[in-house]
Amino acid sequence: MSGAAPAMRQRAVAAARLWLGTPYHHQASLRGVGCDCLGLVRGVWRELYGAEPETPPAYSPNWAESTSDEALAAAALRHLRRIEPARARPGDVLLFRWRTHLPAKHCAILSAPDRMLHAHDGACVSEVAFTGWWRRHLSHVFSFPEVSD
Repeated sequence: MSGAAPAMRQRAVAAARLWLGTPYHHQASLRGVGCDCLGLVRGVWRELYGAEPETPPAYSPNWAESTSDEALAAAALRHLRRIEPARARPGDVLLFRWRTHLPAKHCAILSAPDRMLHAHDGACVSEVAFTGWWRRHLSHVFSFPEVSD
């Protein structure tokens, strides 16, 4: 593992923790004001790299239930590096699907081997246990650029 990878992972977790307590707001990405799960990941990207590489299209809260398109995973593949779920490390982006026949529609950032940071409807950004339930719904794992371990 290069020396840059652990530092970038630590920076990603530290950047995500700055969002703790940010209220949930669909499609938002403004630390302390509001964000959804994607908005959290977008905010961490901006902290690490500056401008976002693309602007996400408008999406409804139930977009995944009305399509079979893996839009979230496809966007992640354009800008992040896919890794095997068993190799997930703190600082990685996690994608989840609620049902096996539905596309991934939720994302989080792994903050420790057994913890993750995420935003969800009705709550603020929080750091929670990465429990068996979450592990069973995990569909994709990605690392940020410059992380190669």
